[in-house]
Amino acid sequence: LMTVCTYSCDKCGYETFQEVRQTQYLPLQNCTSEKCVKNRTGGRLQALTRGSRFLRFQEIKVQEMHDQVPTGDIPRSVTVHLFEDLTRTCVPGDHVVISGVFLAKPYTGFRALRAGLIADTYLEAMHVHQLKKQYAQLTADANSERDNVIANELTELSVDPHVYERLAASISPEIFGHEDVKKALLLLLVGAPTKATEDGMTIRGDINICLMGDPGVAKSQLLRFIHKIAPRSQYTTGKGSSGVGLTSSVTRDPITEEMILEGGALVLADNGICCIDEFDKMEDSDRTAI
Repeated sequence: LMTVCTYSCDKCGYETFQEVRQTQYLPLQNCTSEKCVKNRTGGRLQALTRGSRFLRFQEIKVQEMHDQVPTGDIPRSVTVHLFEDLTRTCVPGDHVVISGVFLAKPYTGFRALRAGLIADTYLEAMHVHQLKKQYAQLTADANSERDNVIANELTELSVDPHVYERLAASISPEIFGHEDVKKALLLLLVGAPTKATEDGMTIRGDINICLMGDPGVAKSQLLRFIHKIAPRSQYTTGKGSSGVGLTSSVTRDPITEEMILEGGALVLADNGICCIDEFDKMEDSDRTAI
């Protein structure tokens, strides 16, 4: 994001500075130096990227989590502006809590004539807090007393001969039975390293699971628990999602007006777990797109 634009005259070499206060600005054209005005040479100004001042800027959209959406409503979203050190602190699919200042942004151009007194709103972020951390970040940030306690508990579990059964029983403890299903979901959470063969082909270590059963046997409840405890996860329903919403869609960027790809649930759950409920209610074409 440009804050100060620098111009250089092609006739006299005089440098002019212009302060940019909005997202759009009108560049200067004519040189106003004493030499050009006195000689009437009509020098033209050329923008210098090297001498201009920029701020790191990122615009993101934060969507409401599925468990916080009121009944009968669709998830709401808000635009968030990140500056300087806050840029690239979160990636699509992360669960974050953002603190900032809620501001109004008036429309410009023809949209301002149609909007009247209506203004667009955005959040200027001051702090970004990650709700879920990756496993690598948990080991890298093991400095606090709480992290040391977790590390000691993991060390004790590593020598426990019944660690497989204990961890499987901790998945949805309010649901009785389903030991085999819980063990399969535990293997889905843990995964395995990706293998690379000698000819260059990679074999993924993660597995996919399809839960089938009669209504009321806690399939959706197990899915929601996995979505809650996984470091990176997305929850969606096949009944109200299309192939475009699950994979990706083409949209127009509001700032640059360029065509961009907006990721769906599967893209946002990259290197994580995507929980799709009511999978049988999907269209055949959408199921093929997955």
